[in-house]
Parts: sequence; structure tokens; C-alpha cells
Amino acid sequence: MDKIKLTQDENLSINISFPLLPSDHQRLDVYFSLPEEMGISSKTLTEEHYFHSSIQSQSAYYSDQLHLPLVRSRFISQKKGEQSDYRLNLNLFSYQIRIALDIDIKQTLKLKTPKKFYPQAIEIAEQISGLLKKLRRYTPPDKKFKAYFENADNYLSWQVEQSFLKLISRAPKSSDFSSERNFLLAFCRRENEYRAKNNYNSEITLSDPNRITNKMRLLQRLIEYGVVFNKDFRNLNTNLNRMVRGTVTAVIMAFVMMLVLNARTSFTEVTIALVGMLGVVYGLREIFKDDITRILWRWIQKGLPKWRIIFSHTATKSRVATQTIWLEYIRNKDLPIRVDSLFQTRRQQNKQAAQLLHFRSDTRVSAKSFLPGYEAIQQRINFNLTPFIRFLRKGEGRLYSLEGSKISKQAVERRYQINMVLMHTDKEDEQQVQRFKVTLNRSNIINIEAMDSDIGEV
Repeated sequence: MDKIKLTQDENLSINISFPLLPSDHQRLDVYFSLPEEMGISSKTLTEEHYFHSSIQSQSAYYSDQLHLPLVRSRFISQKKGEQSDYRLNLNLFSYQIRIALDIDIKQTLKLKTPKKFYPQAIEIAEQISGLLKKLRRYTPPDKKFKAYFENADNYLSWQVEQSFLKLISRAPKSSDFSSERNFLLAFCRRENEYRAKNNYNSEITLSDPNRITNKMRLLQRLIEYGVVFNKDFRNLNTNLNRMVRGTVTAVIMAFVMMLVLNARTSFTEVTIALVGMLGVVYGLREIFKDDITRILWRWIQKGLPKWRIIFSHTATKSRVATQTIWLEYIRNKDLPIRVDSLFQTRRQQNKQAAQLLHFRSDTRVSAKSFLPGYEAIQQRINFNLTPFIRFLRKGEGRLYSLEGSKISKQAVERRYQINMVLMHTDKEDEQQVQRFKVTLNRSNIINIEAMDSDIGEV
């Protein structure tokens, strides 16, 4: 799918991302087919709990050609542009470096031969070194702006060092490229010495891996100011839910009062039988009130949006986009024809009984233009799959085999498969649909496989 990307984020998380243009409107539907052996249903995992605990949505400025050679220096000098724009321009430049470095490092890690790996790594090191020099060339004298600069400089220096140490640790082994390896190690040492020279981090912070990591996470959030949009979260059905609960309570209370009045007319005095009968009536009220409310509420809210997220610019507070979200368990007959046909393309042994969970996101961009140099923003939705595997069996199995007269055994892990169908609809109502197979165990995602034969457009 060329408009939408699905990637693994962490051990048990996946990211779905797609660009949004000014005044754009796009819809994303995600259908999860969860095998019944996973024990997932509306009784064990409610939609509200899964949404609040495991689904995160983010929107930020985006460039589809963001690599280190293409990072724009913009107005990172305090002497250029308005002084009030310095922090925003600094953050845009720093954010671009972080994203571009991450993209280029990942692409380099895919190179498995030393002859391709080390020249690419050296080129990235030279490019990032030039960008850092551009940043450090303009050190603002103003204390307020200097604090912004030091935070960004400290974070980028640390992130660059960590990225290249990771790159070197996973480099293909070869004694023929020792000089290139030493060059990269020297580059990491220079950045470490640079931070020490500027006293960016105290000895106490540096001596504790948790403290330095958490500090850098804080600095990362600071450079996202003005780039990653603020979120205003709203629950759309709060008042409707109150109305349903109030109506059910009123109807049941009216019925109970009618029974009570009839009982009082049947008994002229307060007796044990009257007290017992009233107890039974009030007990039945408590038993059925919650069940009736839950059944009625699920019927009423079926197909209704549940949440709305308003994204606004951090600095100007202006609205950028609005995202409306649906999340509900559905039945097979509720599947669109194209989605159902994709699920049916599975092999017969994989067509096991499953629970269907449907996520839908409608995003409308209200901004008619973005910051100079940006033609799109990126919508990114993160799904944590941890709640899906909490009921899975622990431990490993054993595979026995006969080799001559000896019986050998091997440990095998238990794996499970989740089928997903993504359906993306743009404002011209053009659709792209694709099925993915997600293989996972209790600790991490093993593989995400896109079924190429399932891709289609209408």
C-alpha cells in the first residue's frame, strides 16, 4: 500500500501511519481477526479499556523525503526571522535530524555485507557531523534562547552517539574495515567529550543509566514542541450513556413501585411475608438493572463514534485536524464484502473461529496550509497487542524425533497468528485494502507479513 504503512514499533506494538494534506479527509479501517483460543471478547476486554490502555494517536509535521542530506537548516540562527520563531525553527531542525537519522540508520542496518555497510555508515557520520556543525554555529547569546539551544544540542549529541553505537554493535564482522570502524568509534567519543566539555549532564545523572535515559526522553519531548501537535481528547457518548442509565433506572423503579403498592394493598399489616416480598422485589431490581442497562447500551451505541481527538498547533493553539474514532466488536455479517473476501483467502487450516474487532478512524484536516517546507502532516496510530496475549498459555512445547534408535527432543515456542485487514479511503473515495499476518508469542512479535496478492484498488 503506497499511502499507508504498517511497521513494528516495539516488542508487542505496531504502528500504522499515513500522510495528510491540507484540507484533507481520510478514513482508516482496521479489522482484527482474533482466534478464540486467545480468549478475547467484550466480556474479557472491553473496547473502552483497550482504547485507553493500548491505542495511541499522534499527528506531526511530515516530509516523505526526510533523509540526512535533505534536512533543512531553516532559520536556526537567532538573527534570521523573528525572535519568537527561534524555538519553533530550532525544534523543526532538531526533529528533522532525529527522524532522518533514524530512517538512515535502519536502512544501513539492512546491509549485510561489509563492503556496502561501512561506506554507507561513514557517509551518514559525515552528513550528521555537518548538520551538527550548522546547529552549533549559531549559539544564541540570550539566556532564554540559549536554554532551548542547549536542550536540543544535548539531546541530539546523545542520540547521535547512541545511534552510531547501535550501528557499530550490529555491523557485519570484518577485519578489512578496522579503519572505518575506528573512525565511527572516534566520532562517538567526540560527541561524548563535547557534552562533557559543555557540562550538559551531571556526574550523578551520567552514572545512572535510568536517569540519563529518562532525562533524554524529557529533552526529546521538549524538541517536539511546535512539531508534534497537542491533543484534546473528548468522549462523545458520555451524556448519552447517562441518559440510558437514567431511563433504565426510572423504568425499573416505576415497575418496582407498582409492585410495592400492590403488595401493600394485599397486606393490611407489616408481616414477615410482606418484608420478604419487598426484599425479593428490590433484589430483582438490582440483578436486572445492570444487565438491562449493559445490553441496551451496547445496542444503542453500535455503529456510533466513541471518541474525538482535536489536534492543535502547540505554539499558535490553532486547530490543525480532527480525528473521530470508532471501536467495537462485530460479527462476520458486518464485514464489508472486500474485507470478508480477504479473510476467506486464508488456507483452510487457518480458518479457525475468531472474534472480530473493528477500529475506524476518520481524520479531517482543517488547516489550509502548513509551515513553509512542509506539504503534509503524518497521522500515526500505535496499537499495543499486549492485552491480546495475556490469556495465552505460557511455556514451550517439545518436538520429539527418532534418529536411528535414539529419541531426541527440541524445545519449540508456542506461536499465535492474528490476521489484520487494513482499508484506507481517501477523500476521492478511492480505497486500498490489504491483509497482514501477524505472528507473535507471549513476549514479542515474530513476524509481520503483508499478503501481496491481497492488494487492490477501486
